[in-house]
Amino acid sequence: MKIYLKTEDEIELMRQANQLVGRTLGELAKHIKPGITTLQLDKIADEFIRDNGAIPTFKGFPNPYGGPFPASICTSVNDVVVHGVPNAETVLKEGDIISIDCGTLLNGFNGDSCYTFCVGEVSEEVKKLLRTTKESLYKGIENAVAGRHLGDISSAVQEHCEAQKYGIVRELTGHGIGREMHEDPRVPNHGSRGNGIMLKAGMCLAIEPMITMGSRAIWMDANDRWTIRTRDGKPAAHFEHTVAVRKGQAEILSSFEEVESLEGKLY
Repeated sequence: MKIYLKTEDEIELMRQANQLVGRTLGELAKHIKPGITTLQLDKIADEFIRDNGAIPTFKGFPNPYGGPFPASICTSVNDVVVHGVPNAETVLKEGDIISIDCGTLLNGFNGDSCYTFCVGEVSEEVKKLLRTTKESLYKGIENAVAGRHLGDISSAVQEHCEAQKYGIVRELTGHGIGREMHEDPRVPNHGSRGNGIMLKAGMCLAIEPMITMGSRAIWMDANDRWTIRTRDGKPAAHFEHTVAVRKGQAEILSSFEEVESLEGKLY
């Protein structure tokens, strides 16, 4: 395992890349409504990222199980946990949820963040899943502090979601981030306090709870070899921030402000 500690100058460049991700999610929030396709959302994101001088890092990202990722964002609807591939056939409808995961490469550094959106009016049961998942992200971030352990982040996410009887996806994790989209260490959403590596100031982590309403069991779509779904067909939520580990309090480099200024804090 090789972990790169970032300098203040590098963290500033990472902040710029991540703020662009936040603005991209904010731009997409304007268009998320019944009738739009996930492919249309991908086109909006691709143009916005490139117009702002960055490269969408997901496009062409290699896959050990098949071909490279064909789009600029992941669009994961309802029972899709992560890695949903935008296409012209998936039309959003009233009551859906959609997780949009977005990555940018700007000035040599990566940004990575995800937000789960409601499409029109969504059931209270589903809103509770989204709210709990989002809360667990911030509980994990509270533990991304120098001197604590990686397991403190993982445990905080797990405890909060399992208290509501939700499933914690274990096969997929958060990750270190910097010049590469995925760096060491892996950041699981389950674990024990005090376990794992000790966190150091300058580490940059993408923390991303992936939480299911029912069973935590998942499967990969054999057609595109990207899309990951819940086995029981129940909804899943996914929220992600990129943070810099600091002494005392983590610094969140990405942003939900643009989304929440449009949507309000629905959950």
